[in-house]
Amino acid sequence: MTTKYNTIGVNYNQTRKADPYLTEQLLKHLDPNKNGVYLDVGCGTGNYSSALEEKGYQCIGIDPSIEMLTIAQSKNQNIAWKIGSAEKTDLAKNSVDGIIATLTIHHWSNLMRAFSELAYILKPNSKIVIFTSTPQQMKGYWLNHYFPKMMEASIAQMPTLKSIENAMNFSGIKITKTETYDIHPNLKDQFLYCGKHNPELYFDESIRHGISSFSGLANLEDVERGLASLRKDIDSGKINDIINTYKTNSGDYLYIIGEN
Repeated sequence: MTTKYNTIGVNYNQTRKADPYLTEQLLKHLDPNKNGVYLDVGCGTGNYSSALEEKGYQCIGIDPSIEMLTIAQSKNQNIAWKIGSAEKTDLAKNSVDGIIATLTIHHWSNLMRAFSELAYILKPNSKIVIFTSTPQQMKGYWLNHYFPKMMEASIAQMPTLKSIENAMNFSGIKITKTETYDIHPNLKDQFLYCGKHNPELYFDESIRHGISSFSGLANLEDVERGLASLRKDIDSGKINDIINTYKTNSGDYLYIIGEN
């Protein structure tokens, strides 16, 4: 995984930026204070760490990819950037006032160990805010129609809400709230389902490069086949029928808010 993200890290920031709405939602759920210290675990190039820091909050960013952290450091030197993972932060007990984890939990190698580590470094009565997608939600992406093998692999690596809840409970962190998120047409952070309302986005190689499912899980031949089919359906208008068959009430992504 570290090797994959060292590769993705090249030019990653061209397409992956902190979305203002998602940032506001993170802040709403985290409810931070200006005197606290907050951890962004799996921070990547630090987009959301920097977004919080720009609003006056002190942050630490941890990621296993040196390539990602090098980019983060070049953008913002007011944040402590550290090599590490959810399972091994190397931070002291009760040293952070809250944690955010955006689109990273599916890369954690051991949920039980990760949440035990995060519970250890969290101060009492502090919050953790996870932004992710569940397998159930991902089965509702119309991307399944065009990139079935890639989506199968992507869904397989996503932990279920129940498995997340079990690991959190084991560590002493209780889920206090969940909230779904549906892709906004003006989304600035171009992650996997960014093209929900604008399929043309997936023809941009730089966007696909910044999405781990395309750059790390997909077979090039399968992607090219899927793009050719998608192009044909966009041109004919059939894409609208395909999209309509994938409408669900499950939301596209999920905020999971926990408290110890």
